[in-house]
Amino acid sequence: MIRERIYTIPVNDAFAEDGECALCRMKRKLSDDLVTYFLGASLMEPDVRVSTNAKGFCREHAAALYNRRENRLGLALLLHTHALESATAAKEALAKAVPRGKGGFLKRTGIRENLLEAAGRIEARVSTCAMCERVEETMARYVDVVLWQYFEEKEFRTKLDTCKGFCLTHTADLLRGAAKHLDDGQAEYFAKVLARVTGDNFDRLAGELEGFTLLHDHRNRDKPAGASKDALPRMIRKLESDVDLD
Repeated sequence: MIRERIYTIPVNDAFAEDGECALCRMKRKLSDDLVTYFLGASLMEPDVRVSTNAKGFCREHAAALYNRRENRLGLALLLHTHALESATAAKEALAKAVPRGKGGFLKRTGIRENLLEAAGRIEARVSTCAMCERVEETMARYVDVVLWQYFEEKEFRTKLDTCKGFCLTHTADLLRGAAKHLDDGQAEYFAKVLARVTGDNFDRLAGELEGFTLLHDHRNRDKPAGASKDALPRMIRKLESDVDLD
């Protein structure tokens, strides 16, 4: 298992904070750091440019890079070369969708298959993201570290046992990680812990969300909101992971 300090620090920092999912906090911090990285000197590093030219960025990360309002010239240069490669790939896919036969007539045999193939090639091109790739790789290592620390460090085990659980997406990630990295006995034990933590905290949050709905009853207008005040955004993030909400 991975034990490098570079990964244990963000894991411990995330579990030291209060919230509905420590892994969501790790992912948000990682994404913010990667925005800084891609807008910095790395923009001109050959290996980074090869990756960004081919993969570009997803909608979420393209918006994050733009909305940072830093080094927009560098971002424009990066996206210019990616756009050129994407345009070339799209043109090639479209050209193959309707190949011309002898005499200039379109070959209509298999045209639907050609169109679907072209659509698939274009979709494959836009479904990649250089930042998502790095996030996924690092988050997999964070899951590895969480599992290792749980069975090796008593203090960390107590933190996870008493935390507010995880969002559904990261609950699934932890289950996959347990299946990959733990022996049978550890995997069974961790699954029971995760089931308890998940169940208890969904029940807690559901009760707080119900409390939020009751606050809108005029008979309860003088009652303190307490934990129910922000239960709605917390439940959305519990169900849908770390969603940006206004």
